[in-house]
Amino acid sequence: MYYQTTYPSPVGIITLAADGSGLVGAWIEGQKYHGATIPEDMIERGDMPLFDTVKKWLDKYFAGEKPDISELPLCPIGSGFRQEVWSILCEIPYGEVITYGDIAKKMAAKLNKESMSSQAVGGAVGHNPISIIIPCHRVVGSNGSLTGYAGGVHKKVKLLELEGADMSGLFVPTRGTAL
Repeated sequence: MYYQTTYPSPVGIITLAADGSGLVGAWIEGQKYHGATIPEDMIERGDMPLFDTVKKWLDKYFAGEKPDISELPLCPIGSGFRQEVWSILCEIPYGEVITYGDIAKKMAAKLNKESMSSQAVGGAVGHNPISIIIPCHRVVGSNGSLTGYAGGVHKKVKLLELEGADMSGLFVPTRGTAL
């Protein structure tokens, strides 16, 4: 059984989803793939202690603090490949960015492969079901392009600014994507 509640944030309403023991989703209103990993209907239930814990974590985050991801029981639903990519995302420090290519190199090393497609990594990053907490907004194109954020590029910019990221080498692309 899956449960949901909402959290009002500076980047829009966030839908939180849990399976009773862990957080399985956090989607910003209007985000691509909103709820796509949940295999059944969710029941509204805002009184779960887990949701209280996640909301306190988000309160700290949006107050400019740097709460530790390990404070939350994260249980994103996805393939083994996606789980590995999301694990790498959790290692990106606050206010820092990494490229899709850098993640592809890390994944190739983990999988004992000579190389890995940046596009495959981009697909996993884009389908991250726990936005903000699993920080997919910290992933940028190899040229500094702020591309590929399912919640919207303007929200990605806002999150990076909130974290104090150096935005000088980053830009919003005018069209297309660059991984």
